[in-house]
Amino acid sequence: MATPELTPDQTAQVSELVAEYISAQRGKYAARAVPVSAQQRAPLEAFFAREVLDNTRILVLEGERVANPDFYPMLRSLGFTNLPDQSAMGAITFCDVVVSHQRFTAALLFHELVHVEQYRQLGIPRFSELYVRGFLNGGSYEAIPLEVNAYNLEGRFRRDPRRGFSVQADVAQWSAEGRL
Repeated sequence: MATPELTPDQTAQVSELVAEYISAQRGKYAARAVPVSAQQRAPLEAFFAREVLDNTRILVLEGERVANPDFYPMLRSLGFTNLPDQSAMGAITFCDVVVSHQRFTAALLFHELVHVEQYRQLGIPRFSELYVRGFLNGGSYEAIPLEVNAYNLEGRFRRDPRRGFSVQADVAQWSAEGRL
């Protein structure tokens, strides 16, 4: 089934709702989140700016799941049938707070830290707008350019975790080229 088309005003409204959801979830989980440990940081230091590693907080949920946004029923009423299920995600990044439903592996944390870098460069409102537009244009979670960027960089990390590169530079390049 094709993704329903939204008017520019509807797209802006949904982007704003996503930004509000991100901010609210960040606030909900931030107090329980902890810094990235020295052990977790070690394999990632050749890829991420110190600022990202220093300022990110992480949380592994036990006995609870991240809830889907309150506005999902409204989107379903517009014909959306393939909205990303937050409770089924391995982890979700809310700006600089990463909430996981499973133990962090180096690859999972790497992927989520790419999103932290994206938020750092774009801010929550622009990240939200690009996420919504990416979903609408691509028709699925997997086609969202912000996710494509994160999976691409995660793949490079997985292929050779000892060969560092600058995630910050790669995200900036994708952004400058209009690929996010």
